[in-house]
Amino acid sequence: MSEIYIGLMSGTSLDGVDALVVDFAHSPMRVLGEAFVPYPAAVREQVLTLQPVGHDELARSALLGNTLATLYAQAVQQALRATGLMPADIRAVLCHGQTIRHAPQQGYTLQIGNHALLAELCGIDVIGDVRSRDVAAGGQGAPLVPAFHQAVFASTSVPRVILNIGGIANLTRLSPGLPVIGFDTGPGNMLMDAWIRRHRGLDYDASGAWAASGRVQSTLLQRLLAEPYFAANLPKSTGRDLFDLPWLDGHLAAHARQHGPVLDADVQATLLALTTHSIAAAVQRFAPCCQELYVCGGGAQNPVLMAGLAANLIGVHIETTEALGLAPQQVEAAAFAWLGWCFCHRQPANLPEVTGARGLRVLGALYPY
Repeated sequence: MSEIYIGLMSGTSLDGVDALVVDFAHSPMRVLGEAFVPYPAAVREQVLTLQPVGHDELARSALLGNTLATLYAQAVQQALRATGLMPADIRAVLCHGQTIRHAPQQGYTLQIGNHALLAELCGIDVIGDVRSRDVAAGGQGAPLVPAFHQAVFASTSVPRVILNIGGIANLTRLSPGLPVIGFDTGPGNMLMDAWIRRHRGLDYDASGAWAASGRVQSTLLQRLLAEPYFAANLPKSTGRDLFDLPWLDGHLAAHARQHGPVLDADVQATLLALTTHSIAAAVQRFAPCCQELYVCGGGAQNPVLMAGLAANLIGVHIETTEALGLAPQQVEAAAFAWLGWCFCHRQPANLPEVTGARGLRVLGALYPY
């Protein structure tokens, strides 16, 4: 039976869907091909409007789920063309879906995308809903990638951190002799993307150029860093439910009353500093012996952000996961392909010490073709 899986990942950055074709019949695994389908602006807006409580949510989420399924199917089809493979060559597609609400403290996390329709469109078994079982077992349902990081990136001798900087930043501590821990550190690119979209009409700050043109406002930065989430104990996870533009606007208004308004470029610079400072503080608190830090996700392509990390983590060797054999933009989709492999082999794929679940669980639900 084939051991080739396709991982689909669409994260909080809302840029689109990554598809990665991975063959797990080999050790190490082999990446066979990839594809990316960008989200149309209308889809991005529909996702954003569904995240707060609003009118007619059930119908809107169902219709958006159908739209997402068609985009996911396009990514699968592009990935198949890139590899010359046929649907029959693929054991399963693992589709993360698009997170709309993440509220493990209330016992649920919601990722939408019509998996039954995706199976119909692709002609391949689809595995979805990978977070809910961990939440049902008392866990956060996130992050799920630390188990993959452990399987692929762990060293027997060097304490490492794997850092993913997507919309939200999350890290995994891989220290020989210590249990794996992983958690969301806070905002990654999400607030910076939202701010530049509001003020300059751009989807993201290419190479961090706009942030580099501004000046970090230390009083504003300290106000943002005072958010209780940063000081919270593990396990913990977060998302747009907390770190959104209304959260930022509230802090900007409070800051303006005391210190006056802040230039837009200075806000962008301060948001980048928020990401780098909160990550560095998390590393220093939870992985103080870290010698090597490997970055993946969209933030790895931002040289200003990478320089900010280096400035805040003196003595830590910092590179992207390219140095470990996997391109930064491939890591999350590869992790979800691996979760598909785990499901088909009925292997538990959560780490209770990471998520806080009561024990190991097989993650996901099958939508057979």
